[in-house]
Amino acid sequence: MKLIRYGNTGEERTGVQIDGVNYDTSSYGKDYDEKFFENGGLAELAAYVAKHRSELTVIPDGTRLGSPVARPSKIVCIGLNYADHAKETNAPLPTEPIIFMKSTTSLVGPNDDIIIPKNSVKTDWEVELAVVIGKKASYIEEADASDYIAGYVLHNDVSEREFQLERNGTWDKGKGCDTFAPMGPFLATPDEIADVDNLRLWLTVNGQKMQDGTTANFIFKVPYLIAYVSQFMTLLPGDVISTGTPAGVGLGFKPPVYLKPGDVVELGIDGLGTSKQNVVAWSKA
Repeated sequence: MKLIRYGNTGEERTGVQIDGVNYDTSSYGKDYDEKFFENGGLAELAAYVAKHRSELTVIPDGTRLGSPVARPSKIVCIGLNYADHAKETNAPLPTEPIIFMKSTTSLVGPNDDIIIPKNSVKTDWEVELAVVIGKKASYIEEADASDYIAGYVLHNDVSEREFQLERNGTWDKGKGCDTFAPMGPFLATPDEIADVDNLRLWLTVNGQKMQDGTTANFIFKVPYLIAYVSQFMTLLPGDVISTGTPAGVGLGFKPPVYLKPGDVVELGIDGLGTSKQNVVAWSKA
């Protein structure tokens, strides 16, 4: 299945995508949140859709899409998980996964604006494959990790490099700003993805190709990452692990290139659709 959420910000309703068409499932009555995944919601939703397929209404083209997952308890990210990205940023290859967090308030829909934060001078892009957790995971084994996957989603891990790398503290400062986690357009369940270790992912800025990579170049693969993160924190249903970005980020150019108001970012991953974000300046509400 491919799960979507749509409608005004904070008022999203649920849906599914079938053969490229978005259908409303709000009459099913449950949002795609922690309780949904924890209580067998995917199987229940599949049965509901099969039973009511002819009654589902089409969502009009142009309707805003929200994140396909309602606000998770946490968004865990993996740094430097592609060798080419580590090289372009002059960082040594990690001997074990680098973990940082994005605030859940950074989560937005796939086509929502990216807002350059107040005082930002180095806002950057990162196309990433994100994994959504399907059930509570604590101290699990790598061999069992696939049993904990609800699905996969396209994610732009937007980053402010000065906040991240030049200000005292952790990477989190440059990762959790508002609008810094566009996700979607949909969550694809594992059966929709033939080989998660062989997905092309790409990103353009104003039509110019910046990133063009493949998950075949992961340093740490998805099952290992899930098991690894679960050794340090309990993963709850609906939580997100974003698995890192390939080469081509703005920081890696010589000289670096960063986003500015008016830019348009587009990105995609095989089997997970595409998203598009306009870049706008921060303004006081």
